[in-house]
Order: sequence, then structure tokens, then C-alpha cells
Amino acid sequence: MISVVIPLYNKAGQVARTLRSVLGQTFDRFEVVIVDDGSTDGSANEARSVHDSRIRIVSQRNAGVSAARNRGIDEARYDLIAFLDADDEWKPTYLESQYNLYRKYPDCSVFACNYEFRNADGRVTPTILRRLPFAGENGILSNYFEVASCSHPPLWTSAVMVRKQAVQAVGGFPVGVRSGEDLLTWARLAVAGKIAFSNRVEAVFILDPSHNVNKKPSRPHDKIDLVGINLEQLLLKIDRSRYRDLKMYISLWYKMRTSVSLRMYDATNTWKYGLKSLSYNWLNWKVYMMLVMVLIPKFIQRIIKNKYVKTH
Repeated sequence: MISVVIPLYNKAGQVARTLRSVLGQTFDRFEVVIVDDGSTDGSANEARSVHDSRIRIVSQRNAGVSAARNRGIDEARYDLIAFLDADDEWKPTYLESQYNLYRKYPDCSVFACNYEFRNADGRVTPTILRRLPFAGENGILSNYFEVASCSHPPLWTSAVMVRKQAVQAVGGFPVGVRSGEDLLTWARLAVAGKIAFSNRVEAVFILDPSHNVNKKPSRPHDKIDLVGINLEQLLLKIDRSRYRDLKMYISLWYKMRTSVSLRMYDATNTWKYGLKSLSYNWLNWKVYMMLVMVLIPKFIQRIIKNKYVKTH
């Protein structure tokens, strides 16, 4: 049996579609735990309009997505927990594929599969995954940080199933973090145990319109970078064979912080995080480009960004 945990905050227009993708699964031995995180747009009522005895809705005051997922983990009745955001979708064989991974790789604590992107216009694009350590359709993702440093994230929240005990052992999702809370959780799990991965595309990442280099991000980064601080602490726990890969991953995290700062026209933090990124990987040429961009007047930055959007 699998517990499906869905954090819900102001997704009234999407949650019913998301739930239908769960109820249409070929694997039907599951429960759905929806945690309404203080929605103000009628999201909980939309969820209640989808009738199925396997769905439970619990409510709490708004405390953020990490607190909502952690509440869902606590409420879950089963050992296997599959996360799904309230605006994403699963393909019909998603849970079946994940359960097959669990049966094939019983020593693993994390089970993940590939996914695809769908934008607001319905255009679908695949992920880019490099340096997978196995040749077949699935295997053990023994080099998580290496793959994550040169690819799209191999672990994405709506395409991950975990053992309840394993995710609780690493502290669940960090409360108070608005951006990157999932990346820190996967990093902790990657250090603590094994990951089974399937290259089959079984989930759909519905892109927010703010995923655009020329728009300000919908979730600005936290003033105190708890994710970066905790990733650096993992360097003290990881074995030497994976030390370099984790350093590349930390560089990538600071590169993302640099990009967000640049999009916010925040020159101080662009420099701060750009230099931190380079301190972990001085060969990251994209960071150098961002540091050059911050020296250019804003109106020229906008022209360059517009050209980038039109050609990508």
C-alpha cells in the first residue's frame, strides 16, 4: 500500500485535475492525504468535489509547503509515501512503476522516475539526464550528485516515493524554507541511503509561467540560505568518493541563487552567490556570464533576456 501526500495551497483551478490523475492509476492500493495549508481560494472544496473513499483532507493554518508535506507524512498510514504537488500530474502507470522499483530494489529508501515538462501552452519537453550509472531502463542511482550537477534534477518532488522511516530520519522537509526545501531533502536522503531510479517518463511537471528568465521568480530566495548552509554541512558526512560531486552540486545551488538574484536585479546578492558558486567550481562559465550581466544597465539586460527567451 502507498500513501499519496498532496500539499494544497490555493490551487483551486488545478487540484481536481491532479486528483483525477491519481484516481486513474493502474495500481489502486493507495490512500490520498491532502493537507490544506490554509488555502483562501476554495481549494479544499474543489478537492472535496472529487469523491473517493481513499481521499482524506486535513487542514492546518498556513505554514508553508514543508510543514504541509511533513503533516502529510505524519498522517500517512503506510510505509511508502509518494509525493505529488497539487498542480502536477501522473501518468496512469506511475504508481505501478514506482511499486515495481520498490519490489526490485528492496534495499533502497528512495524510488524515483523520469518526468517531462508541460508549459502553459501545452508544449511538452523532455528532461535531460546525463551520466546515469546504469544502461537499462532502471537501476541504482549511485552517483546522484554527479547526475544532478549536470542534468535536470533526477529527483523531482512529484516523481519521488520514499520510505516513511527514511524521510523522517533525515528530519522531513525543512520548515521555514521557501525555495529549495525539496533539493535539501533529496540531498540528505542521497547521503543517508540508496536511490532506485527508472528512466521511464511517468510524471508531468506543469510549469509555472514564472519559469522564464525575463520574469521575476514566483518564489524569491530566502534571506538566510538554510539550504546552502545545510548542503555544506553534508560535506562533513559524505564519503570521499562522492565529495567532489557534492561540491559540484553545491556550486549549482549557488548558481541558482545567483540567477534568481540577477532576475530580481539584486546586484549585491548576484555577486555574493556568484562568487560562492565559483568557490566550489571555478570552471562554471555560466556564473561568469551572470556576473558580467550584473554590470550592464537594466534596460540592456532586458534586451538580452528577451533575445534569450525568443531563441530558447
